[in-house]
Amino acid sequence: MKFDRFAQWLANRSGRPMTFAIALVLIIVWGVSGPLFDFNDTWQLVINTSTTIITFLMVFLIQNTQNRDNDELHIKIDELLRTTKRAHKALLDLEDMGPAELHALRKHYQRMGEHDSAKASRDAQEKDTSD
Repeated sequence: MKFDRFAQWLANRSGRPMTFAIALVLIIVWGVSGPLFDFNDTWQLVINTSTTIITFLMVFLIQNTQNRDNDELHIKIDELLRTTKRAHKALLDLEDMGPAELHALRKHYQRMGEHDSAKASRDAQEKDTSD
């Protein structure tokens, strides 16, 4: 649980404009310092290594926060489905379905949406002709 809190805290800080500004300033300082170091291999290695390490760590941080956000969203949607009388309760267990089942369910809902859309168009046309 400590890692989750740390990851959320760090994600909140890393996504701020000030953090971007600091990173931009560091890159500019590095670039401007090039002539001082004759653009040598060590000078290039500093930025390459630094950015690689930061990127590597950020991948795990981002994945953690996305997993958490995903879980929170699923719980909220599950609660809405659970409390809606006309909702299909089978939708609460989508995580357990295989790809073929999910694809079939998606097609089913697309057909339902097309049917509802066509019905709404007919209703709108009938309303226009009756006015």
